[in-house]
Amino acid sequence: MLGRAASKLNVDLAAIVPKAGLPAAVAEQIAAAPDTLAALAILEESDCLVEATRLIAHALPRREAVWWACMCARHTSPPSLPAPDQAALAAAETWVRTQADDVRRAAFDHAQRADFKTPEAWAAVSAYWSGDSIAPLGQTPVPPPAHVAAAAVAGAVALASVRDRPERRSERLQRFIESARDIARGGVGELPAEKEAE
Repeated sequence: MLGRAASKLNVDLAAIVPKAGLPAAVAEQIAAAPDTLAALAILEESDCLVEATRLIAHALPRREAVWWACMCARHTSPPSLPAPDQAALAAAETWVRTQADDVRRAAFDHAQRADFKTPEAWAAVSAYWSGDSIAPLGQTPVPPPAHVAAAAVAGAVALASVRDRPERRSERLQRFIESARDIARGGVGELPAEKEAE
């Protein structure tokens, strides 16, 4: 088993909590945790799974966080996923693999076509906001605010957790958290497509 230091989730807790948008009571609950992994365990034990995913979104490096959003979206995507959502997800996954700026910008275009309403769209937005500039090509670079890519990841994960079957949210979030742990250890974090009978 890999040690705590080998997990990409093991980052400076004090630096990410203010950015994660946690309710004050939840932030206070984990304030004494020695590290992010311990804080995550506290949140899981307290059944604060949404808050745990927000913490993960801000703890993971951007590339891994975007991939995690994609894996969560894929897990709950229906077989009849609309073409704009398919394109948004494909663009986000391609950005993770290539880090190409043209792919990143295309991801945002696909998210717009998906009306920013789905996990796939927000995975694509998270890829776009993970780049160096959100200014149009040829203009003075404008870096995105540091926390917005992680916020988009958290949004994608939250939307995926309630898609079509909101009563499955808790079990889905638990799967998503395990996926994030796998990604943080260097794994793929892949989740099988959700079965209708689950």
